[in-house]
Amino acid sequence: MSKSKIGFIGYGAMAMRMGSNLRKAGYPVVAFAPSGGKDETEMLPSPRAIAEAADIIILCVPNDAAENQSLHGDDGMLAGISKDKLVLDTSTVSPGQADMLAGLSREHGFALLDAPMSGSTPEAETGDLVMLVGGDDATVERAAPVLDVIGKLTIHAGPAGAAARLKLVVNGVMGATLNVIAEGVSYGLAAGIDRDIVFETLQQVAVVSPHHKRKLKMAQDRDFPSQFPTRLMSKDMGLLLDAGRKVGAFMPAMAVADQALSLSNRLHAHEDYSALIGAMERSVANVPHK
Repeated sequence: MSKSKIGFIGYGAMAMRMGSNLRKAGYPVVAFAPSGGKDETEMLPSPRAIAEAADIIILCVPNDAAENQSLHGDDGMLAGISKDKLVLDTSTVSPGQADMLAGLSREHGFALLDAPMSGSTPEAETGDLVMLVGGDDATVERAAPVLDVIGKLTIHAGPAGAAARLKLVVNGVMGATLNVIAEGVSYGLAAGIDRDIVFETLQQVAVVSPHHKRKLKMAQDRDFPSQFPTRLMSKDMGLLLDAGRKVGAFMPAMAVADQALSLSNRLHAHEDYSALIGAMERSVANVPHK
């Protein structure tokens, strides 16, 4: 039995790895990559062409503005979509954007899940992402074969828009925890503890997650390959604080982390967000950034 054709709108570091795993699983894959990478995947000229050619469309773009640009206009996805198509929005966007896209899906009659992923490029490479999905049960079941290829676990967060909100919870915890670790490193170095002892200790203790231990290793090596760019983490923290303000959530630690990442973003926008640890280190030790 032939498998559904998958079409990516946005084909950057995460999407390319998801596309590779889908091809290995036997899915034909096409992509539109206005600013992303290119591999052996067939490239199409527009989001409209993707919507016309693919059975399942995966949106993987950096922000609300990029998503809207992909959706609208003569060459946008909506110009080529039909009622038999399924759209998986793996982008991290604002709750309002997710709600808007859900409204468009009802208007145009296509099936939709907001389906942001938790994980970075290493997990995308191995198909070990955690997929957060929002939508009805039937659409989750329809998407399951694809989700099972790109992720190790799918969490049904609730109705449309729920996963977009849950993703901000996850990334807020990531960003705030990274900032706390950076503050701890700052104190340890300022107090005169040997640099390697500080970093190696934090990489061994149970209170630091495996994800953040990877970030500490980057900081110890003073090298920040962009698994999750600072510009995207800073954007996500801003989305979280804006969304939290609208519902009256109390998030002072996340607000501080947002400010710290905003400052780091000025110098390290395209490096991994763990570059914040390096910035903290330089603030107390005058250590040059690699």
